[in-house]
Amino acid sequence: MKKKLITVLILSATLVFLAACGSDSGSLEDLQDGGTVQVGFANEAPYAYEDDNGELTGASVDIATAVFAELGIDDVEGKLSDWQELIPGVQAGQFDAITAGMAIRPDRCENALFSEPTMQYGEGLVVAAGNPHGLESYQDIADNPDVKVVVMEGATEIGYLEEMGVDPSQIETAADIPATLAAVQSGRVDATTGTEMTVRMAYDNAQSDEIELVESFEQPPIDGVPSYGAAAFSLENEELRDAYNEKLKELKEDGTVAELLEQNGFHPENNFVEDGSVTTEQLCNGEV
Repeated sequence: MKKKLITVLILSATLVFLAACGSDSGSLEDLQDGGTVQVGFANEAPYAYEDDNGELTGASVDIATAVFAELGIDDVEGKLSDWQELIPGVQAGQFDAITAGMAIRPDRCENALFSEPTMQYGEGLVVAAGNPHGLESYQDIADNPDVKVVVMEGATEIGYLEEMGVDPSQIETAADIPATLAAVQSGRVDATTGTEMTVRMAYDNAQSDEIELVESFEQPPIDGVPSYGAAAFSLENEELRDAYNEKLKELKEDGTVAELLEQNGFHPENNFVEDGSVTTEQLCNGEV
């Protein structure tokens, strides 16, 4: 009798767990009924990160929060994740959306549903103080096999570097942006790269005399630059993505998105994407 009771309890707990993690838990109706949405982020300022008080903030977060509020979902809860685990996480139902300013790319579109673009951005480079190797582009790194560069795990810059001819043996990875800067500061590598706003903000916050931001950095002439960031959802959650896009369009048109970008250090015009000027469909198809 005890064995049967234990078996029943285990099965019941399993069913509750599966129900909590199922793809239906993040449907628009369920989120509106509960009033809470869980969003994945990777602690990358100024897109999505925890501030000094442990609060979730950043341009991507603020835009998503405004959109979800228009959908009647007022409570946005952040779930910190490694960058490379964001898409697998939303697919597994660990969170309902990704709010990390993630660039829309054809390979990513195979595994996640992206909203329309919320921002655009280029690349940046941080090197050792004095820039001893004279690095002003990815091509400069490719031309010097002795140069080592570190990139956040899973970031698009790994592919950009390789496309510009940088040998994979020159590229190292680290868990997050602070770790990449620390690697340059320690002298373990010669440079780190990421989106311009990310490395600029990280450099400013580091307040270190051992590194410098390359102001003369040349943007790589390759597909994917500039990048177009957006929120992302599970492939099974098209209804939520479509509803999100509808409200996002309204917030672009009334100036809210441009204002939120500016509040987070972005340029309200240079980093803003006019609705319809570049579409997610075009980006997913590799047309832009």
